Amino acid sequence: MCARSGARSTACNARRPGGASIRFDGPEPSPSSPRPPMRQRRSGVLLHPTSLPGPGAAGTLGQEAIRWLDRLSEAGQRVWQILPLGPADTGGSPYMARSAFGGNPALISPSWLVDRGWLAAEHQADACDPRWRTVSDPDVACQQGLRCAWLAWDHVRARRPDVVQAFMQWRGEQASWLEDQALFEALRSRYQQRLWLDWPVDIRSRESSALVSARRELSEEVDRQAFAQFAFDRQWANVRRAAGERGVRILGDIPIYVSLQSADVWQHPTLFDLGPDLHPRAVAGVPPDYFSTQGQRWGNPLYRWERMAEDDHAWWCRRFSRVLEHCDEVRLDHFRGFESFWEVPATSEFAVDGQWVQGPGRALFDSLQRTLGSLPVLAEDLGTITPAVDALRRECGFPGMAILQFAFGGSPANPYLPHNLEPHQTVYTGTHDNDTTLGWYATAAAEARDHVRRYLSTDGHDISSRLLKTAWLSVCETAIAPVQDVLGLGTERRMNTPGTQSGNWTFRLSEHEWTDDTSEWVHGLTSLAGRLPDAPE
Repeated sequence: MCARSGARSTACNARRPGGASIRFDGPEPSPSSPRPPMRQRRSGVLLHPTSLPGPGAAGTLGQEAIRWLDRLSEAGQRVWQILPLGPADTGGSPYMARSAFGGNPALISPSWLVDRGWLAAEHQADACDPRWRTVSDPDVACQQGLRCAWLAWDHVRARRPDVVQAFMQWRGEQASWLEDQALFEALRSRYQQRLWLDWPVDIRSRESSALVSARRELSEEVDRQAFAQFAFDRQWANVRRAAGERGVRILGDIPIYVSLQSADVWQHPTLFDLGPDLHPRAVAGVPPDYFSTQGQRWGNPLYRWERMAEDDHAWWCRRFSRVLEHCDEVRLDHFRGFESFWEVPATSEFAVDGQWVQGPGRALFDSLQRTLGSLPVLAEDLGTITPAVDALRRECGFPGMAILQFAFGGSPANPYLPHNLEPHQTVYTGTHDNDTTLGWYATAAAEARDHVRRYLSTDGHDISSRLLKTAWLSVCETAIAPVQDVLGLGTERRMNTPGTQSGNWTFRLSEHEWTDDTSEWVHGLTSLAGRLPDAPE
């Protein structure tokens, strides 16, 4: 996780994608450490649904998502990696969501609603301002999605009792998070999007009588917000079903922390390290390192792990269960924070004043496995990794990550160089926090540029395709590349620049960039690397 801004803060560059500190403090754990079973070789592409092509201010879960799955299938790809699906706060960062359980209304497809008779065609035109066809704006996209869902709610209440019945059944099944999340959104609207800590004291402290009154007064708005979540859920279920039919697994993402401006903190204040005034006593961050002499103060509230352990980490079990309703596998963000995390006093402006504090460790994952069974987790284990962190990952049987952009310019022992990779790792050319490979190469230090040219036997003109081929041909069971690297796009098309305040999360793929030739080339490379799906018997 990163600072609450349009970007994920320079800490992301300091410890992981975009410039993670590639340091291993101590000897490698014993090779006799438990290993997960071997899996078949496979490959995939990273593209968040908001980046799909389409007419609105962001990609949606309509036909453009199905066409994207067709492209992946044609190219022999078996993994679609996405970013967190939660309702992004202002600025569009998926890592600063207002709910760990809800979906992003920006992804709601108006055409899907019309095709299924949930929305009249003329109302689709009302909801979709023509100006939104010429911009890529996460905040505008959220307005568009909500507007369509609310018009659909008015429509189905009058004409589709079957949809209303299905909605009410789903609403009851999801009530543990949905009712407070919908009320939270309605209250945000009432109080002009102010932080919930600035709401009236009886509301922010969740006094029973105040909540009863608010639910009664805002019942219509709460219904609309809940129905928007239902619309998202039905659309995503359709996408996931289509993915399964095409042999594509969806790799989702769970951020370690939640935003202070989230329904989760408001609903469950006792699970977070908050003072009597409900303000955080301490916040998340990372210590000083090569990339940041002051460290990074992210500002997320920290968990009260000892309190969470009292009910066998029930909140985390519900969170994982909800994400696994949407995804086949999950990338677990900032895995090292589960072994020990950096605690910064809330009164301190700088992360340098923080300290390491023991995390939940194996106890959390034992709770999750008791409740959910085997966990299909990819551990984001980039940054400063100690033997204790690596041991925890291995004990849990989680594969880790390797980023090829971090491999060059140093020692032959660099763990990300292809000759040092291990089969159970997932190898990437880069991630959403990195520059594109083309942009990375253009700005890399001379030593790194020389190293990668010699290592890949290239003059650099084809660096994107060369690095992609290197990832695909590696020993790693899973290889993934951002779509920008598959297409050889430049730095102007990167998804996120950590540490910057604007211009992030707006990348859009155009309808004509991934062509039949692209599918043919990727399919050929995937076949060469032995990563194609098994032929049917």
